[in-house]
Amino acid sequence: MDNPLGLPGSPAATALLAELEARWSEPHRRYHDRAHLRAVLTAVDRLAAHADDLLAVRLAAWFHDAVYEGRPGHDEERSAQLAHTRLTACGYPAAAEVARLVRVTATHSHDPGDRNAAVLCDADLSILGAAPAAYDEYSQSIRQEYHHVPLNLFKTGRTEVLTRLLTKNPLFQTSTAQSLWTNQARENLTRELALLTV
Repeated sequence: MDNPLGLPGSPAATALLAELEARWSEPHRRYHDRAHLRAVLTAVDRLAAHADDLLAVRLAAWFHDAVYEGRPGHDEERSAQLAHTRLTACGYPAAAEVARLVRVTATHSHDPGDRNAAVLCDADLSILGAAPAAYDEYSQSIRQEYHHVPLNLFKTGRTEVLTRLLTKNPLFQTSTAQSLWTNQARENLTRELALLTV
C-alpha cells in the first residue's frame, strides 16, 4: 500500500513520511510550513498534465523546503541531498531526478523543455497569483521568517526578488499556470513592491 508520499509501503517510507511531516512542522517556519506544502501539492495536481513524471514532481514538492534555515541556495542544496539519500534508502529509482528538481527551486530557472521543473516551479510560485489578502499574508510571513534581518536590508533584498519576478516573462512556464495566476501575480508583486519603496 502506498503512503501519502506515493511510495510503496515499507518501514523506510513510513519513517520518511514521519520525518518530512516533522520537518515541515518546525516552529521557526512562518511561511515555509505545512500549509505551504499543501498548497504546492495542490498546485502540482492542478498542473499534473504538464509533468513527464508526476510522482517525481510530487516528491520534489515534499522535499523542496524540507531543510529550511532561511539560507537561500544552501537550504535547497541540503534538501536535495536529503531527498537523494532518503529516497535511495526507500528504493525509489528516480531519487536523482527528485534531487535535481529540488535544486531547481533555488533559482526557478530551468531549460524550456524541462516539463517536470516547470510544474514544480509554477506550483511553488502559485502563491504569487493568490487573492490579495492571501498574498499579503504570505508577504508578512516571509518578513517574519527573516525577522533577524534588519528592515532596510530586508527591503533591499525583497525588492530585488520582486523586481526579478516582475521582469520574468513569462512568469509561469505552463500554459495552465499562466492562465490561472499571471494577471493576479503581477498585480500582487507590483503592489508589494510599491509598499517597499514608500
